[in-house]
Amino acid sequence: MASLPARPTIAFLASHNGTNMRAIVAACRDGRLRASPVVLISNNGESAAMAWAKQNKIPTVHISAKTAGSDAAADDAIAATLAQYGADLVVLAGYMRKLGPETLGSFEKRILNVHPALLPKFGGKGMYGDFVHEAVLAAGEQETGATIHIVDGEYDHGAVVAQARVAVEAGDTPQTLAARVQAKEQELFPQTLKRIIAREIDLDRL
Repeated sequence: MASLPARPTIAFLASHNGTNMRAIVAACRDGRLRASPVVLISNNGESAAMAWAKQNKIPTVHISAKTAGSDAAADDAIAATLAQYGADLVVLAGYMRKLGPETLGSFEKRILNVHPALLPKFGGKGMYGDFVHEAVLAAGEQETGATIHIVDGEYDHGAVVAQARVAVEAGDTPQTLAARVQAKEQELFPQTLKRIIAREIDLDRL
């Protein structure tokens, strides 16, 4: 892949609240992150992420298998939309659908996701949201955290880009643990993007 420009563009995919998108956009707009948010794609036209993006003047596109006609058509539409908006990096901010081969191939090693645990622990199909935190607590783990990883064709499988640790505290519930992990995610994702843009992290070498 060609190297990133000095001020890359970032596209987002989100299904629900898009909390990490909001943190990254804030970092872009207050100067902490030299990047430009260019589009949000959501499979959920009624998502809070879509509403927030519109309020914050980020273009939005609703693409799902239902709107496109099939999973393959949605994959083609997502890849075409990312290309149309000139996305250099793609961030999954709580996107609950598996990406297809067209999108993965067109943006190989340029799509990043955050997982609310320390991969490779507690990853894979069905491991999202409170299911992850429930599993961490059930296993008696003393720490968990957040993992930024490259997205490939398998759930939570691509190369790890960065991690941040969060202690599991006595009396934690899935909800209290989730709140601390999510706060850590919102610090880690902008910081990691900053390191990628500064060429401290080379995605092509991971």
